[in-house]
Amino acid sequence: MSTTRRTGILGGRFDPIHLGHLETAAVARQVLGLDQVLLLPSKVSPHRTTPAHATDADRLAMVRLAANGDAYLTPSDLELDMDAPSYTAVTLEHLHARGFLRTQLFFIVGADAFAEIATWHLYPTVLDGAHFVVISRPGHPMADLVETLPELRGRMHRVGGDAERVPPDTETAPLVLLIDAVTPDVSSTRIRERVSRGEPLTGLVPAAVAAYIEHHRLYEPQPADSLHD
Repeated sequence: MSTTRRTGILGGRFDPIHLGHLETAAVARQVLGLDQVLLLPSKVSPHRTTPAHATDADRLAMVRLAANGDAYLTPSDLELDMDAPSYTAVTLEHLHARGFLRTQLFFIVGADAFAEIATWHLYPTVLDGAHFVVISRPGHPMADLVETLPELRGRMHRVGGDAERVPPDTETAPLVLLIDAVTPDVSSTRIRERVSRGEPLTGLVPAAVAAYIEHHRLYEPQPADSLHD
Protein backbone atom coordinates (compact mmCIF):
# COMPACT_ATOMS: atom_id res chain seq x y z
CA MET A 1 0.00 0.00 0.00
CA SER A 2 1.34 3.41 -0.95
CA THR A 3 1.88 5.79 1.94
CA THR A 4 1.93 8.87 -0.30
CA ARG A 5 -1.28 10.82 0.11
CA ARG A 6 -1.29 12.89 -3.09
CA THR A 7 0.66 11.73 -6.13
CA GLY A 8 0.87 13.57 -9.42
CA ILE A 9 1.46 11.72 -12.68
CA LEU A 10 3.08 13.41 -15.67
CA GLY A 11 3.52 11.15 -18.67
CA GLY A 12 4.79 11.76 -22.16
CA ARG A 13 7.38 10.84 -24.68
CA PHE A 14 9.96 13.11 -23.08
CA ASP A 15 11.90 13.06 -26.35
CA PRO A 16 13.53 14.97 -24.70
CA ILE A 17 12.09 16.15 -21.38
CA HIS A 18 12.24 19.96 -21.18
CA LEU A 19 11.57 22.91 -18.91
CA GLY A 20 7.96 23.11 -20.04
CA HIS A 21 7.35 19.63 -18.64
CA LEU A 22 9.10 20.47 -15.39
CA GLU A 23 7.25 23.76 -14.89
CA THR A 24 3.93 22.02 -15.54
CA ALA A 25 4.78 19.48 -12.82
CA ALA A 26 5.85 22.26 -10.46
CA VAL A 27 2.64 24.26 -10.97
CA ALA A 28 0.44 21.23 -10.28
CA ARG A 29 2.46 20.30 -7.20
CA GLN A 30 2.35 23.78 -5.73
CA VAL A 31 -1.34 24.46 -6.39
CA LEU A 32 -2.56 21.06 -5.21
CA GLY A 33 0.01 20.32 -2.50
CA LEU A 34 1.20 17.10 -4.12
CA ASP A 35 3.65 14.96 -2.18
CA GLN A 36 5.38 13.75 -5.34
CA VAL A 37 5.06 13.80 -9.11
CA LEU A 38 5.83 10.64 -11.07
CA LEU A 39 7.53 11.25 -14.43
CA LEU A 40 6.56 8.42 -16.79
CA PRO A 41 8.19 8.17 -20.23
CA SER A 42 5.76 6.38 -22.54
CA LYS A 43 6.63 3.13 -24.30
CA VAL A 44 4.38 3.44 -27.35
CA SER A 45 2.24 6.54 -27.60
CA PRO A 46 -1.27 5.68 -28.88
CA HIS A 47 -1.64 9.19 -30.31
CA ARG A 48 1.51 9.11 -32.45
CA THR A 49 2.21 7.19 -35.63
CA THR A 50 6.01 7.35 -35.49
CA PRO A 51 8.38 5.99 -32.84
CA ALA A 52 10.37 8.18 -30.49
CA HIS A 53 13.67 9.51 -31.84
CA ALA A 54 15.68 8.58 -28.73
CA THR A 55 15.72 5.08 -27.25
CA ASP A 56 13.72 4.13 -24.18
CA ALA A 57 16.95 3.98 -22.18
CA ASP A 58 18.04 7.45 -23.30
CA ARG A 59 14.65 9.01 -22.59
CA LEU A 60 14.53 7.49 -19.10
CA ALA A 61 18.11 8.61 -18.45
CA MET A 62 17.22 12.19 -19.37
CA VAL A 63 14.16 12.08 -17.12
CA ARG A 64 16.35 10.90 -14.24
CA LEU A 65 18.81 13.73 -14.87
CA ALA A 66 16.01 16.29 -15.00
CA ALA A 67 14.58 15.01 -11.70
CA ASN A 68 17.93 14.83 -9.93
CA GLY A 69 18.01 17.17 -6.96
CA ASP A 70 14.25 17.72 -6.85
CA ALA A 71 12.79 15.75 -3.95
CA TYR A 72 9.27 16.03 -5.40
CA LEU A 73 10.05 14.41 -8.77
CA THR A 74 10.15 10.62 -9.08
CA PRO A 75 11.20 9.02 -12.40
CA SER A 76 9.28 5.85 -13.23
CA ASP A 77 9.74 3.14 -15.85
CA LEU A 78 6.20 1.83 -15.32
CA GLU A 79 5.05 2.46 -18.90
CA LEU A 80 8.38 1.46 -20.42
CA ASP A 81 7.95 -2.00 -18.91
CA MET A 82 4.61 -2.47 -20.67
CA ASP A 83 4.36 -4.15 -24.07
CA ALA A 84 1.05 -2.52 -24.95
CA PRO A 85 0.58 1.12 -25.97
CA SER A 86 0.81 3.56 -23.08
CA TYR A 87 -2.88 4.08 -22.47
CA THR A 88 -3.62 6.30 -19.49
CA ALA A 89 -6.44 4.01 -18.38
CA VAL A 90 -4.05 1.03 -18.23
CA THR A 91 -1.39 3.03 -16.39
CA LEU A 92 -3.93 4.08 -13.78
CA GLU A 93 -5.05 0.47 -13.35
CA HIS A 94 -1.44 -0.53 -12.64
CA LEU A 95 -1.15 2.21 -10.04
CA HIS A 96 -4.41 1.12 -8.42
CA ALA A 97 -2.99 -2.41 -8.20
CA ARG A 98 0.02 -0.96 -6.36
CA GLY A 99 -2.26 0.46 -3.69
CA PHE A 100 -2.99 4.00 -4.89
CA LEU A 101 -6.55 5.15 -4.42
CA ARG A 102 -8.28 7.00 -7.25
CA THR A 103 -8.49 10.12 -5.13
CA GLN A 104 -4.75 9.94 -4.32
CA LEU A 105 -3.79 10.24 -7.99
CA PHE A 106 -3.61 13.49 -9.96
CA PHE A 107 -3.01 12.95 -13.68
CA ILE A 108 -1.39 16.09 -15.11
CA VAL A 109 -2.08 17.02 -18.72
CA GLY A 110 -1.90 20.11 -20.91
CA ALA A 111 -5.10 21.78 -22.05
CA ASP A 112 -4.22 21.07 -25.69
CA ALA A 113 -4.06 17.31 -25.05
CA PHE A 114 -7.10 17.26 -22.77
CA ALA A 115 -9.19 18.94 -25.47
CA GLU A 116 -9.01 15.57 -27.29
CA ILE A 117 -9.95 13.48 -24.22
CA ALA A 118 -13.00 12.04 -26.01
CA THR A 119 -10.61 10.13 -28.32
CA TRP A 120 -8.69 8.51 -25.44
CA HIS A 121 -8.85 4.81 -24.69
CA LEU A 122 -11.83 3.89 -22.46
CA TYR A 123 -13.26 7.41 -22.39
CA PRO A 124 -15.19 8.46 -20.33
CA THR A 125 -14.36 5.69 -17.84
CA VAL A 126 -10.70 6.77 -17.78
CA LEU A 127 -11.77 9.95 -15.96
CA ASP A 128 -12.87 7.85 -12.99
CA GLY A 129 -9.35 6.50 -12.41
CA ALA A 130 -7.82 9.69 -11.02
CA HIS A 131 -8.25 13.42 -10.74
CA PHE A 132 -7.29 15.03 -14.05
CA VAL A 133 -5.25 18.19 -13.58
CA VAL A 134 -5.45 20.32 -16.73
CA ILE A 135 -2.82 23.04 -17.14
CA SER A 136 -3.39 25.85 -19.62
CA ARG A 137 -0.96 25.99 -22.52
CA PRO A 138 0.00 28.87 -24.83
CA GLY A 139 -2.85 29.23 -27.30
CA HIS A 140 -5.15 26.94 -25.29
CA PRO A 141 -6.97 28.98 -22.61
CA MET A 142 -9.35 27.35 -20.16
CA ALA A 143 -12.35 29.22 -21.51
CA ASP A 144 -11.96 27.41 -24.84
CA LEU A 145 -11.64 24.06 -23.07
CA VAL A 146 -14.89 24.49 -21.17
CA GLU A 147 -16.66 25.31 -24.43
CA THR A 148 -15.09 22.32 -26.18
CA LEU A 149 -16.15 19.81 -23.53
CA PRO A 150 -19.55 20.95 -22.23
CA GLU A 151 -20.41 17.42 -21.10
CA LEU A 152 -17.64 17.64 -18.47
CA ARG A 153 -18.61 21.01 -17.00
CA GLY A 154 -20.19 19.35 -13.99
CA ARG A 155 -16.90 17.85 -12.83
CA MET A 156 -14.67 20.77 -13.82
CA HIS A 157 -13.30 23.04 -11.08
CA ARG A 158 -10.90 25.93 -11.47
CA VAL A 159 -8.18 25.90 -8.83
CA GLY A 160 -5.21 28.09 -7.96
CA GLY A 161 -5.06 31.80 -7.26
CA ASP A 162 -8.53 33.25 -6.75
CA ALA A 163 -10.20 30.67 -8.99
CA GLU A 164 -12.14 29.06 -6.14
CA ARG A 165 -12.62 30.52 -2.69
CA VAL A 166 -13.69 27.10 -1.39
CA PRO A 167 -11.36 24.30 -2.58
CA PRO A 168 -13.19 21.37 -4.22
CA ASP A 169 -13.53 18.09 -2.34
CA THR A 170 -10.81 15.84 -3.78
CA GLU A 171 -11.29 13.06 -1.23
CA THR A 172 -14.65 11.73 -2.46
CA ALA A 173 -14.56 11.31 -6.24
CA PRO A 174 -12.21 12.16 -9.13
CA LEU A 175 -12.59 15.64 -10.60
CA VAL A 176 -11.26 17.65 -13.54
CA LEU A 177 -9.16 20.42 -11.98
CA LEU A 178 -8.34 23.39 -14.20
CA ILE A 179 -5.26 25.50 -13.53
CA ASP A 180 -4.49 28.70 -15.41
CA ALA A 181 -0.71 29.11 -15.43
CA VAL A 182 2.06 30.58 -17.52
CA THR A 183 4.42 27.80 -18.58
CA PRO A 184 7.35 27.97 -21.02
CA ASP A 185 6.34 27.70 -24.67
CA VAL A 186 8.74 24.84 -25.38
CA SER A 187 8.30 21.68 -27.42
CA SER A 188 10.43 18.57 -27.88
CA THR A 189 10.09 19.00 -31.65
CA ARG A 190 11.63 22.48 -31.46
CA ILE A 191 14.46 21.16 -29.32
CA ARG A 192 15.27 18.35 -31.76
CA GLU A 193 15.26 20.86 -34.62
CA ARG A 194 17.69 23.11 -32.76
CA VAL A 195 20.04 20.20 -32.11
CA SER A 196 19.94 19.22 -35.78
CA ARG A 197 21.03 22.79 -36.66
CA GLY A 198 23.76 22.83 -34.02
CA GLU A 199 22.00 25.52 -31.95
CA PRO A 200 22.25 25.74 -28.14
CA LEU A 201 19.50 24.52 -25.82
CA THR A 202 19.97 27.16 -23.14
CA GLY A 203 16.66 27.91 -21.41
CA LEU A 204 14.91 24.94 -22.99
CA VAL A 205 16.16 21.89 -21.07
CA PRO A 206 18.06 21.39 -17.80
CA ALA A 207 21.83 21.74 -18.24
CA ALA A 208 22.38 18.07 -17.39
CA VAL A 209 19.93 17.02 -20.11
CA ALA A 210 21.62 19.29 -22.66
CA ALA A 211 24.99 17.75 -21.75
CA TYR A 212 23.56 14.24 -22.13
CA ILE A 213 22.14 15.05 -25.56
CA GLU A 214 25.48 16.46 -26.68
CA HIS A 215 27.54 13.60 -25.21
CA HIS A 216 25.38 10.89 -26.78
CA ARG A 217 24.87 12.88 -29.99
CA LEU A 218 21.11 12.52 -29.79
CA TYR A 219 18.95 14.14 -32.46
CA GLU A 220 21.93 14.98 -34.67
CA PRO A 221 21.53 14.42 -38.42
CA GLN A 222 22.64 10.92 -39.37
CA PRO A 223 25.24 10.66 -42.14
CA ALA A 224 24.11 8.90 -45.28
CA ASP A 225 25.04 5.23 -45.41
CA SER A 226 28.36 4.69 -47.12
CA LEU A 227 28.23 3.00 -50.49
CA HIS A 228 30.28 -0.15 -50.92
CA ASP A 229 31.27 -1.83 -54.16
